[in-house]
Parts: sequence; C-alpha cells; structure tokens
Amino acid sequence: MALSIFVPIVLLVSILMITGVIVAAIKTSKPEGGNSVIKNVYIYLVLFATLMMTIGGSVAAFMAVADIIAPAPYYQTFEEYKRWGMERTDLKDTEIAQLSEEELKIRYEAMVTAETERQIIRAKNNLIKSLGWIIIPLPIFIYYQRRLKDREA
Repeated sequence: MALSIFVPIVLLVSILMITGVIVAAIKTSKPEGGNSVIKNVYIYLVLFATLMMTIGGSVAAFMAVADIIAPAPYYQTFEEYKRWGMERTDLKDTEIAQLSEEELKIRYEAMVTAETERQIIRAKNNLIKSLGWIIIPLPIFIYYQRRLKDREA
C-alpha cells in the first residue's frame, strides 16, 4: 500500500528530471526562442502528469463506490463455519458442543455482517483517498491549461 503511494511521486519526479534535461539541451542549442519551447514542454508535461493523476483517482473512486454499494460476498458457507470456523474461536470443546444449530447460525450471521461492514468501511476510506487524487491535481491541471490557452492566443 505504501509503495503504491510513492510510485506516482517517483513518476512525477522522473518527468520533472527529464524536463530539466530537455530544457538544458534546448538552451544550449537555440539561444533565441528556446525559452518558449521549454515553457511549452514544461506545461505539457505538467498537464499530462496531473491528467493521469486525476484519471487514476477517478477510476479508484469509482471502484470504491462500487465496493460501498455492492461489497464482495462472504466466502465461507455456514456448513464450513460449523465444521472449521469454530476451531478458531475462544470457546472450549465443551462449550462448542453445547451450542445449538440456531446459536451457531446467529454467530455465523454476525460474523458475515461484521465482515461486510469492515469491507464497506475500507471502501469508504479508499474513496476518501481517491478523492484526494482528484481534488489535489485538478486545480493545477486547470491552471496550466488556462496558461496554455493564454500562450496560444
């Protein structure tokens, strides 16, 4: 998870470093008019990076909303829970033998409900993080897009 946060940052830093190399090459080759080319390349790179971040955040937000609306079903059936699930509980063998079918069913339903709620909470957390990937780069994209329009006019 932490690695996935640093990948876009490393990508952005790499793009900025490549931009610096391009800028240095243009400055040494064309003393006149090189600044406008450098500025255009920089603006297009910023536009590209922020657009990719916004698109990635939008896709992640859509996936989080889908997980909130329809969380994945619980994978263990009641029969498996009766057979194997009770071994992981804190109950002793005598207490497990005393549990009736209805009590086991109630415990199973509570476990399924708790897991579904955990999935929804995780999806809400991911939605908030994804909105950050939309809200933060979007104003930068809009600002540089307007700068580009002003330069072309």
